[in-house]
Amino acid sequence: MSNRNYWLDLFTGVTWKEFLAAGGEVSGFRESRWSAVQKIKPGDYLLCYLTGISRFIAVLEVVSAPFRDSAPVWKDEDFPSRLKVKVVVVLDPETAVPVSELRDRLSMFRNMKSPMAWTGRFRGSPAKWSAPDGEAVLDALVEAKEHPKKRPVDAAKLARRPKALRAKIGAVTVPESEHQPAETSDSSKEPREHEEIQWLLLTLGSEMGFDVWVARNDRGRQINGKRFSDLPRLKSELPLQFDEATNRTIELIDVLWLTGNAIVAAFEIESTTSIYSGLLRMADLIAMQPNLNIPLYLVAPDDRRQKVFDEVNRPTFRRLSPPLFEACRLISFSELRKKLKEAGSLVRYLKPEFLEELSESCELE
Repeated sequence: MSNRNYWLDLFTGVTWKEFLAAGGEVSGFRESRWSAVQKIKPGDYLLCYLTGISRFIAVLEVVSAPFRDSAPVWKDEDFPSRLKVKVVVVLDPETAVPVSELRDRLSMFRNMKSPMAWTGRFRGSPAKWSAPDGEAVLDALVEAKEHPKKRPVDAAKLARRPKALRAKIGAVTVPESEHQPAETSDSSKEPREHEEIQWLLLTLGSEMGFDVWVARNDRGRQINGKRFSDLPRLKSELPLQFDEATNRTIELIDVLWLTGNAIVAAFEIESTTSIYSGLLRMADLIAMQPNLNIPLYLVAPDDRRQKVFDEVNRPTFRRLSPPLFEACRLISFSELRKKLKEAGSLVRYLKPEFLEELSESCELE
């Protein structure tokens, strides 16, 4: 029986390309991870995971003791805590294995306290994994290599390179000046697009069998002659399970999915120029209910994706417990529309977990 250990090794699409371009022989981690890297031994396996698209792309075998080096490999950071490696199995982004397809094989998906609890296992590397979990990933990648299955990849997620700098509290963004000229936009388009996405989320939740809630001040809205208030599973009142201040915040969230008295998912749609209203509601909710285990989603146009990342990672929001970037995930308008079109009449058979594949982390890499 092998005594090798398995370790998670996180990459973005960009840092993975840079790793391959440099020869694919050295994997690196931040200086702050040196003590963890020193525990990795020759013969151990690194489970390579692409954060933007939530897929396992390779398994690497460690072939050296840990060492420090700042020779250029990656453009944005040195990752000086390094290991020499060789490829055991490698795929490409299109044939890489989505973590959601390993739901029945990995321990992180068992007895979860919330639907997104598994994401906590992908917030830093290297991280030691159990042998059964490591072997499950290895087996899945070997199988995918022998029988490749192509899945579309969002190019924007693969190319993600957030603008960030280091501060005492960690990586933070440098927000643009609030006094810069406003972005040009069709002022009549934003309300219509906001209502369209609201309607899509409300009808999706309803067709999946959930009760739904629309922000109290939006109940009178309509789109293409269809009134929000006419939706058959639309709740007229929220369950009174929180204090008055929390309930006032929750009732203004754009869309909620509910089952009984439990909130299954919360969505804030950020199609307007400022972005702040929804972020502040999410932040208030976290501040008032830090132990609340509700999946929170920010839904935004593709061209506002970077703006959302920049704002979610402001120092104010990073100081929350948990930080806003950990509590929220991003869904793009185009991805939502595309997935619903693909699902067609099968929408009613979807489970909330499909939002994991649809969304992406807001954390700076």
